[in-house]
Amino acid sequence: MLVKGKTIPGEKIRNILVIQLGDIGDVVLTLPAVRALKEHFPQANIVVAVREKAKELIEDYQWAMDVISINAEKRTWCQEIGYQKQFFLCLRRFHFDLAIDMRTGDRGAVLAFFSGARHKAGFFANDGKLWRNRVFTHLVTSESRQGRHMIQYYLDPLEACDIKTANIQPEFEVPEGRYQKAIALLKNEGVPSNRPVIAVQPFSLWKYKEWGVDKYIQLIKWLGSEYDLSVIITGSRDERARAGEIIKKCRQNIYNLAGKTSIGTLAAVFKVCKLFIGVDSAGVHIAAAVGLPTVCIFGPSSYVDWAPRGEQHRVVYKNLPCVPCKNKGCQDSGVSRCLEELTLEEVKIVVKTQIDKSL
Repeated sequence: MLVKGKTIPGEKIRNILVIQLGDIGDVVLTLPAVRALKEHFPQANIVVAVREKAKELIEDYQWAMDVISINAEKRTWCQEIGYQKQFFLCLRRFHFDLAIDMRTGDRGAVLAFFSGARHKAGFFANDGKLWRNRVFTHLVTSESRQGRHMIQYYLDPLEACDIKTANIQPEFEVPEGRYQKAIALLKNEGVPSNRPVIAVQPFSLWKYKEWGVDKYIQLIKWLGSEYDLSVIITGSRDERARAGEIIKKCRQNIYNLAGKTSIGTLAAVFKVCKLFIGVDSAGVHIAAAVGLPTVCIFGPSSYVDWAPRGEQHRVVYKNLPCVPCKNKGCQDSGVSRCLEELTLEEVKIVVKTQIDKSL
Protein backbone atom coordinates (compact mmCIF):
# COMPACT_ATOMS: atom_id res chain seq x y z
CA MET A 1 0.00 0.00 0.00
CA LEU A 2 1.31 3.39 -1.00
CA VAL A 3 2.15 5.68 1.92
CA LYS A 4 3.30 8.74 0.05
CA GLY A 5 4.60 9.65 -3.36
CA LYS A 6 3.62 10.99 -6.74
CA THR A 7 4.54 10.53 -10.38
CA ILE A 8 8.08 11.65 -11.16
CA PRO A 9 8.54 13.75 -14.33
CA GLY A 10 10.63 11.49 -16.56
CA GLU A 11 12.29 14.23 -18.59
CA LYS A 12 14.02 15.51 -15.43
CA ILE A 13 15.56 12.16 -14.47
CA ARG A 14 19.09 11.78 -15.82
CA ASN A 15 20.90 9.77 -13.15
CA ILE A 16 19.37 7.07 -10.92
CA LEU A 17 20.86 5.34 -7.89
CA VAL A 18 19.58 1.88 -6.95
CA ILE A 19 20.71 0.76 -3.49
CA GLN A 20 20.74 -2.99 -2.79
CA LEU A 21 22.93 -3.85 0.18
CA GLY A 22 21.64 -7.40 0.61
CA ASP A 23 23.36 -10.66 -0.32
CA ILE A 24 24.23 -11.67 -3.88
CA GLY A 25 20.90 -13.44 -4.36
CA ASP A 26 19.09 -10.23 -3.42
CA VAL A 27 21.13 -8.34 -6.02
CA VAL A 28 20.14 -10.83 -8.74
CA LEU A 29 16.47 -10.56 -7.78
CA THR A 30 16.73 -6.76 -8.00
CA LEU A 31 17.84 -6.88 -11.66
CA PRO A 32 14.25 -6.70 -13.01
CA ALA A 33 13.78 -3.46 -11.08
CA VAL A 34 16.94 -2.02 -12.67
CA ARG A 35 15.73 -3.03 -16.12
CA ALA A 36 12.27 -1.55 -15.42
CA LEU A 37 13.85 1.77 -14.48
CA LYS A 38 15.80 1.82 -17.73
CA GLU A 39 12.64 1.04 -19.68
CA HIS A 40 10.75 3.85 -17.94
CA PHE A 41 13.63 6.36 -18.08
CA PRO A 42 15.51 5.32 -21.26
CA GLN A 43 17.61 8.48 -21.23
CA ALA A 44 18.80 7.93 -17.64
CA ASN A 45 22.08 6.48 -16.42
CA ILE A 46 21.55 3.86 -13.72
CA VAL A 47 24.14 3.28 -11.01
CA VAL A 48 23.74 0.42 -8.52
CA ALA A 49 25.20 0.43 -5.01
CA VAL A 50 26.02 -3.07 -3.73
CA ARG A 51 28.33 -4.80 -1.31
CA GLU A 52 31.80 -5.50 -2.69
CA LYS A 53 31.17 -9.22 -3.28
CA ALA A 54 28.40 -8.47 -5.81
CA LYS A 55 30.32 -5.78 -7.71
CA GLU A 56 31.20 -7.89 -10.77
CA LEU A 57 27.58 -8.78 -11.45
CA ILE A 58 26.63 -5.14 -11.80
CA GLU A 59 29.79 -4.34 -13.80
CA ASP A 60 28.62 -6.94 -16.32
CA TYR A 61 24.90 -6.11 -16.20
CA GLN A 62 23.70 -4.68 -19.48
CA TRP A 63 21.23 -2.17 -17.98
CA ALA A 64 23.56 -0.59 -15.40
CA MET A 65 25.91 2.24 -16.35
CA ASP A 66 28.12 2.01 -13.25
CA VAL A 67 28.45 0.42 -9.82
CA ILE A 68 29.30 1.77 -6.38
CA SER A 69 30.60 -0.95 -4.07
CA ILE A 70 30.66 -0.91 -0.29
CA ASN A 71 33.84 -2.43 1.11
CA ALA A 72 33.34 -3.69 4.66
CA GLU A 73 36.92 -4.77 5.32
CA LYS A 74 38.44 -3.83 8.65
CA ARG A 75 40.25 -0.48 8.77
CA THR A 76 41.83 1.70 11.39
CA TRP A 77 39.87 4.73 12.58
CA CYS A 78 41.91 7.06 10.38
CA GLN A 79 41.61 4.74 7.40
CA GLU A 80 37.85 4.57 7.91
CA ILE A 81 37.52 8.35 7.84
CA GLY A 82 39.52 8.50 4.61
CA TYR A 83 37.49 5.69 3.07
CA GLN A 84 34.13 7.24 3.97
CA LYS A 85 35.23 10.64 2.63
CA GLN A 86 36.25 9.20 -0.73
CA PHE A 87 33.15 7.03 -0.85
CA PHE A 88 30.71 9.92 -0.43
CA LEU A 89 32.68 12.12 -2.83
CA CYS A 90 32.29 9.33 -5.39
CA LEU A 91 28.58 9.11 -4.58
CA ARG A 92 27.98 12.81 -5.12
CA ARG A 93 29.84 13.06 -8.42
CA PHE A 94 26.95 11.34 -10.23
CA HIS A 95 24.49 14.15 -9.40
CA PHE A 96 21.58 11.77 -8.87
CA ASP A 97 18.00 12.83 -9.56
CA LEU A 98 16.38 9.68 -8.13
CA ALA A 99 17.57 7.24 -5.45
CA ILE A 100 15.77 3.98 -4.62
CA ASP A 101 16.60 1.91 -1.53
CA MET A 102 15.60 -1.76 -1.74
CA ARG A 103 15.86 -2.50 1.98
CA THR A 104 14.70 -1.06 5.31
CA GLY A 105 18.09 -0.66 6.99
CA ASP A 106 19.76 2.59 7.98
CA ARG A 107 22.78 2.36 5.66
CA GLY A 108 20.69 2.49 2.51
CA ALA A 109 18.76 5.47 3.82
CA VAL A 110 22.04 7.26 4.56
CA LEU A 111 23.23 6.61 1.00
CA ALA A 112 19.94 7.86 -0.39
CA PHE A 113 20.19 11.03 1.70
CA PHE A 114 23.80 11.82 0.80
CA SER A 115 23.22 11.00 -2.87
CA GLY A 116 21.67 14.45 -3.16
CA ALA A 117 18.76 13.07 -5.19
CA ARG A 118 15.65 15.22 -5.18
CA HIS A 119 13.42 12.13 -5.39
CA LYS A 120 14.06 9.26 -2.98
CA ALA A 121 11.97 6.07 -2.80
CA GLY A 122 12.07 3.26 -0.25
CA PHE A 123 10.18 1.02 2.13
CA PHE A 124 8.42 2.37 5.19
CA ALA A 125 10.15 1.02 8.32
CA ASN A 126 8.20 0.67 11.55
CA ASP A 127 11.28 1.67 13.54
CA GLY A 128 12.27 4.46 11.16
CA LYS A 129 9.83 7.15 12.22
CA LEU A 130 12.43 9.24 14.03
CA TRP A 131 14.52 10.03 10.95
CA ARG A 132 14.78 7.22 8.40
CA ASN A 133 11.32 7.44 6.82
CA ARG A 134 11.65 11.22 6.59
CA VAL A 135 14.58 10.81 4.19
CA PHE A 136 12.28 9.51 1.46
CA THR A 137 9.90 11.45 -0.76
CA HIS A 138 8.19 8.21 -1.88
CA LEU A 139 7.38 5.37 0.54
CA VAL A 140 5.63 2.02 0.34
CA THR A 141 4.72 -0.21 3.25
CA SER A 142 6.53 -3.53 3.59
CA GLU A 143 3.60 -5.77 2.79
CA SER A 144 3.61 -9.37 3.96
CA ARG A 145 5.95 -11.42 1.78
CA GLN A 146 3.80 -14.53 2.21
CA GLY A 147 3.01 -15.84 -1.27
CA ARG A 148 4.85 -12.98 -2.99
CA HIS A 149 8.11 -13.58 -4.78
CA MET A 150 11.02 -11.41 -3.69
CA ILE A 151 11.29 -10.05 -7.22
CA GLN A 152 7.82 -8.53 -6.79
CA TYR A 153 8.82 -7.19 -3.38
CA TYR A 154 11.84 -5.40 -4.85
CA LEU A 155 9.59 -3.84 -7.48
CA ASP A 156 7.39 -2.23 -4.80
CA PRO A 157 9.48 0.95 -4.39
CA LEU A 158 9.08 1.53 -8.13
CA GLU A 159 5.31 1.30 -7.70
CA ALA A 160 5.58 4.25 -5.30
CA CYS A 161 6.96 6.22 -8.25
CA ASP A 162 4.20 4.93 -10.56
CA ILE A 163 6.69 2.74 -12.48
CA LYS A 164 5.42 -0.65 -13.62
CA THR A 165 6.82 -3.54 -15.67
CA ALA A 166 5.43 -6.75 -17.15
CA ASN A 167 8.78 -8.56 -17.33
CA ILE A 168 9.80 -9.71 -13.85
CA GLN A 169 12.33 -12.41 -14.74
CA PRO A 170 16.01 -11.73 -13.93
CA GLU A 171 17.97 -11.85 -17.19
CA PHE A 172 21.73 -11.59 -17.28
CA GLU A 173 23.79 -11.51 -20.48
CA VAL A 174 27.29 -12.85 -19.96
CA PRO A 175 29.90 -10.67 -21.74
CA GLU A 176 31.93 -12.49 -24.36
CA GLY A 177 35.22 -11.81 -22.56
CA ARG A 178 33.89 -13.31 -19.34
CA TYR A 179 32.53 -16.31 -21.26
CA GLN A 180 35.93 -16.99 -22.82
CA LYS A 181 37.53 -16.86 -19.36
CA ALA A 182 35.06 -19.51 -18.20
CA ILE A 183 35.91 -21.74 -21.18
CA ALA A 184 39.62 -21.35 -20.40
CA LEU A 185 39.06 -22.12 -16.72
CA LEU A 186 37.16 -25.32 -17.47
CA LYS A 187 39.90 -26.38 -19.89
CA ASN A 188 42.63 -25.68 -17.32
CA GLU A 189 40.73 -27.72 -14.73
CA GLY A 190 40.58 -30.65 -17.14
CA VAL A 191 36.83 -30.56 -17.76
CA PRO A 192 36.20 -32.26 -21.14
CA SER A 193 34.65 -30.03 -23.81
CA ASN A 194 32.84 -32.92 -25.53
CA ARG A 195 30.68 -33.92 -22.57
CA PRO A 196 27.69 -32.10 -21.01
CA VAL A 197 28.46 -30.34 -17.74
CA ILE A 198 26.21 -30.19 -14.68
CA ALA A 199 26.93 -27.71 -11.89
CA VAL A 200 26.31 -28.83 -8.33
CA GLN A 201 26.40 -26.33 -5.46
CA PRO A 202 25.90 -28.23 -2.17
CA PHE A 203 26.77 -25.39 0.19
CA SER A 204 25.14 -22.26 1.59
CA LEU A 205 26.17 -19.40 3.86
CA TRP A 206 23.59 -20.92 6.20
CA LYS A 207 24.18 -24.57 7.21
CA TYR A 208 20.50 -25.06 8.05
CA LYS A 209 19.78 -24.79 4.29
CA GLU A 210 22.15 -27.64 3.34
CA TRP A 211 20.99 -31.12 2.34
CA GLY A 212 24.12 -32.99 3.46
CA VAL A 213 27.44 -33.96 1.88
CA ASP A 214 26.77 -37.72 1.97
CA LYS A 215 23.55 -37.32 0.00
CA TYR A 216 25.31 -35.24 -2.64
CA ILE A 217 27.98 -37.92 -2.94
CA GLN A 218 25.27 -40.52 -3.58
CA LEU A 219 23.54 -38.23 -6.07
CA ILE A 220 26.73 -37.55 -8.01
CA LYS A 221 27.66 -41.24 -8.08
CA TRP A 222 24.21 -41.99 -9.48
CA LEU A 223 24.63 -39.27 -12.13
CA GLY A 224 27.96 -40.81 -13.16
CA SER A 225 26.45 -44.28 -13.47
CA GLU A 226 23.40 -43.17 -15.47
CA TYR A 227 24.72 -40.41 -17.74
CA ASP A 228 27.81 -39.59 -19.78
CA LEU A 229 28.49 -36.16 -18.30
CA SER A 230 30.84 -34.14 -16.12
CA VAL A 231 29.99 -32.62 -12.74
CA ILE A 232 31.56 -29.45 -11.40
CA ILE A 233 31.27 -28.45 -7.74
CA THR A 234 30.87 -24.70 -7.31
CA GLY A 235 31.13 -22.64 -4.17
CA SER A 236 33.29 -20.14 -2.31
CA ARG A 237 36.97 -20.36 -1.35
CA ASP A 238 35.93 -21.26 2.20
CA GLU A 239 33.96 -24.22 0.84
CA ARG A 240 36.76 -25.65 -1.30
CA ALA A 241 37.90 -28.17 1.33
CA ARG A 242 34.37 -29.46 1.81
CA ALA A 243 34.00 -29.77 -1.96
CA GLY A 244 37.25 -31.74 -1.94
CA GLU A 245 35.65 -34.32 0.36
CA ILE A 246 32.98 -34.93 -2.27
CA ILE A 247 35.56 -35.15 -5.05
CA LYS A 248 37.61 -37.80 -3.22
CA LYS A 249 34.62 -40.08 -2.76
CA CYS A 250 33.20 -39.65 -6.27
CA ARG A 251 36.52 -39.59 -8.16
CA GLN A 252 35.60 -39.84 -11.86
CA ASN A 253 34.28 -37.01 -14.05
CA ILE A 254 33.94 -34.57 -11.16
CA TYR A 255 35.86 -31.32 -10.76
CA ASN A 256 36.35 -28.89 -7.89
CA LEU A 257 35.71 -25.29 -8.97
CA ALA A 258 34.85 -24.04 -5.48
CA GLY A 259 36.90 -20.91 -4.86
CA LYS A 260 38.18 -20.88 -8.44
CA THR A 261 35.65 -18.40 -9.80
CA SER A 262 34.76 -14.81 -9.12
CA ILE A 263 31.04 -14.01 -9.17
CA GLY A 264 31.30 -12.76 -12.73
CA THR A 265 33.15 -15.86 -13.90
CA LEU A 266 30.69 -18.10 -12.04
CA ALA A 267 27.85 -16.65 -14.12
CA ALA A 268 29.85 -17.43 -17.26
CA VAL A 269 30.60 -20.98 -16.07
CA PHE A 270 26.89 -21.56 -15.56
CA LYS A 271 26.32 -20.40 -19.14
CA VAL A 272 28.43 -23.37 -20.29
CA CYS A 273 26.49 -25.89 -18.20
CA LYS A 274 23.32 -27.84 -18.99
CA LEU A 275 21.79 -27.97 -15.49
CA PHE A 276 22.27 -26.53 -12.01
CA ILE A 277 21.56 -28.62 -8.90
CA GLY A 278 21.90 -27.03 -5.50
CA VAL A 279 20.51 -25.44 -2.40
CA ASP A 280 18.74 -22.15 -1.82
CA SER A 281 21.73 -19.85 -2.35
CA ALA A 282 23.09 -17.16 -4.64
CA GLY A 283 24.18 -19.83 -7.12
CA VAL A 284 20.67 -20.85 -8.14
CA HIS A 285 19.65 -17.23 -8.77
CA ILE A 286 22.72 -16.55 -10.92
CA ALA A 287 22.21 -19.80 -12.83
CA ALA A 288 18.57 -19.00 -13.56
CA ALA A 289 19.43 -15.44 -14.64
CA VAL A 290 21.81 -16.69 -17.35
CA GLY A 291 19.16 -19.11 -18.62
CA LEU A 292 20.37 -22.35 -17.03
CA PRO A 293 17.66 -24.86 -15.97
CA THR A 294 17.78 -25.55 -12.23
CA VAL A 295 16.83 -28.00 -9.52
CA CYS A 296 16.80 -26.26 -6.15
CA ILE A 297 16.57 -28.11 -2.84
CA PHE A 298 14.57 -26.19 -0.25
CA GLY A 299 14.21 -26.68 3.48
CA PRO A 300 12.83 -24.16 5.98
CA SER A 301 12.88 -21.20 3.58
CA SER A 302 9.95 -20.62 1.23
CA TYR A 303 10.35 -21.70 -2.38
CA VAL A 304 7.28 -19.58 -3.21
CA ASP A 305 9.21 -16.49 -2.13
CA TRP A 306 12.67 -17.35 -3.41
CA ALA A 307 12.82 -20.11 -6.06
CA PRO A 308 13.41 -19.25 -9.72
CA ARG A 309 10.15 -19.23 -11.66
CA GLY A 310 9.48 -20.75 -15.05
CA GLU A 311 8.98 -24.16 -16.65
CA GLN A 312 12.70 -24.92 -16.75
CA HIS A 313 13.08 -24.58 -12.98
CA ARG A 314 12.06 -27.19 -10.42
CA VAL A 315 12.16 -27.32 -6.64
CA VAL A 316 12.41 -30.24 -4.23
CA TYR A 317 11.26 -30.05 -0.63
CA LYS A 318 9.95 -32.36 2.08
CA ASN A 319 6.18 -32.16 2.32
CA LEU A 320 5.87 -31.65 6.07
CA PRO A 321 3.14 -29.53 7.74
CA CYS A 322 5.78 -27.18 9.20
CA VAL A 323 7.40 -26.42 5.82
CA PRO A 324 8.25 -23.62 5.27
CA CYS A 325 8.79 -22.52 8.86
CA LYS A 326 11.27 -19.79 7.77
CA ASN A 327 13.34 -20.47 10.89
CA LYS A 328 17.08 -21.11 11.07
CA GLY A 329 16.51 -24.80 11.49
CA CYS A 330 13.96 -26.47 13.76
CA GLN A 331 13.31 -24.06 16.66
CA ASP A 332 16.27 -22.05 15.34
CA SER A 333 18.59 -24.94 16.23
CA GLY A 334 20.61 -24.76 13.00
CA VAL A 335 19.42 -28.27 12.06
CA SER A 336 16.52 -28.72 9.63
CA ARG A 337 14.55 -31.96 9.93
CA CYS A 338 12.87 -31.26 6.60
CA LEU A 339 16.24 -31.51 4.86
CA GLU A 340 17.50 -34.42 6.94
CA GLU A 341 14.40 -36.42 5.98
CA LEU A 342 14.47 -35.45 2.31
CA THR A 343 15.59 -38.66 0.59
CA LEU A 344 17.92 -39.28 -2.32
CA GLU A 345 15.08 -40.88 -4.28
CA GLU A 346 12.90 -37.79 -3.93
CA VAL A 347 15.66 -35.62 -5.39
CA LYS A 348 16.63 -38.12 -8.11
CA ILE A 349 13.12 -38.13 -9.56
CA VAL A 350 13.21 -34.39 -10.17
CA VAL A 351 16.84 -34.36 -11.37
CA LYS A 352 16.14 -37.15 -13.87
CA THR A 353 13.20 -35.22 -15.31
CA GLN A 354 15.35 -32.12 -15.74
CA ILE A 355 18.30 -33.98 -17.27
CA ASP A 356 16.07 -35.78 -19.76
CA LYS A 357 14.75 -32.39 -20.90
CA SER A 358 18.12 -30.61 -20.90
CA LEU A 359 20.54 -33.10 -22.49
